[in-house]
Amino acid sequence: MLVQLRQYKHEEVQFDDNRTTGESQTEDTVNPDSEEYFGKDMDELDVETWETVEHEDDPIQRRSVTIGGVTAVSVPRKPTDEDDPDLPGQTIQLRMGGGIENLAQAEIVEVQDENPQEPEAEGKVSKEDESHGKASMDEEP
Repeated sequence: MLVQLRQYKHEEVQFDDNRTTGESQTEDTVNPDSEEYFGKDMDELDVETWETVEHEDDPIQRRSVTIGGVTAVSVPRKPTDEDDPDLPGQTIQLRMGGGIENLAQAEIVEVQDENPQEPEAEGKVSKEDESHGKASMDEEP
């Protein structure tokens, strides 16, 4: 399965620069012309980018996470030690071929099958065919 999540953390504010609380630290440090600087567009690079959003009038950071190859998704019944009641989300447990990964302070956005199997239609009649009735080929109009 392909799982898309949002993960949250407290903003790591550094007051030794000219930045004000709420400004994104990640965007401020990235050269806006990334293709010229890195030789590639930023979307092509595997970079962890957190954006600053507001939650209950406080700035927090959020990122989108997409993970493939997941076989099961679960949410613990009770909060874990990693869960922070001041942030949205909770611990999400992902089971994959190589083991189990926990993502703290996460919310599920979407889960989808990467390789959906089409059911075989052989021997099945649609409700539309049943309700309208079909004339056989031998009947005259």
